Amino acid sequence: MKERNAGLARTWASARAADLRSAPTTDFPAIAPTGPASASTPDKTGEPAVDPGLPLRRGEVLEYTANVSSLTNVANLKLLVGEHKDFFGKNAWHLQAFAHTESPLRMVFELDDQFDSYSDAGTMTSLQYEMHLSERGQKVDSVQRMTATGKEPAPPDATETRVLPGTRDPLGMLQFLRNVDWTKTAEVRCPVYDGHKLYDVRAKLISAGEAVTVPAGSFKTSKIEIRVFENGQEMKDAHFTMYFANNAARTPVLLEAIMPFATAQVQLVHAK
Repeated sequence: MKERNAGLARTWASARAADLRSAPTTDFPAIAPTGPASASTPDKTGEPAVDPGLPLRRGEVLEYTANVSSLTNVANLKLLVGEHKDFFGKNAWHLQAFAHTESPLRMVFELDDQFDSYSDAGTMTSLQYEMHLSERGQKVDSVQRMTATGKEPAPPDATETRVLPGTRDPLGMLQFLRNVDWTKTAEVRCPVYDGHKLYDVRAKLISAGEAVTVPAGSFKTSKIEIRVFENGQEMKDAHFTMYFANNAARTPVLLEAIMPFATAQVQLVHAK
């Protein structure tokens, strides 16, 4: 069993290292979403807005554990909601994520990553996305200022990244999906930029009363299927299912992911 777990850990490490070697692109994406994003309440520009009845809570901290195939607690993940602030003239939320591998995976793949998102407070569209990666001793720092027009030049410490209107980064997309009123919304579709590529992401409600048990407790949840498309083709090895608690905070309690090399679960451990 130990040899099998070590083999799985090495497989995961090799795949993640290959991803790290892929440098972020700043070219204008060649794809476009196949349909408009949709949510319960569009703003005056037609861009869907988050549910105004559930603003983000400054200082919220969500802690998770990650399991990959038969390996448990291979990594820990922390999500933080930071300041609600003015970001170069735009009302924005500062969102953060921190990821660290745990033993035994850490023995073959030491990972200490940080992600920062400055997302528009009304729509969760990305204004700036940062990746500060430290993996196997290799460090990568990327600060990308999003622009759909090319008319908002990036400051000297950032790279201008051309995206489609309405593009969200992964942290902003998570908070956006969390705030969607799924009783009024059949499907959400929008472009998502992960720091490397732009994808067309589609999310829809599968079940409104799914029972889920994670280290943080047992919850009735809304089960959301997330499909990812690149150049119009669905990525069969990138399929996600998100479970949001049916509580006032709509806490994300479980993420299930199908990846090229394994399946994974990210489970809520603690919320504060």
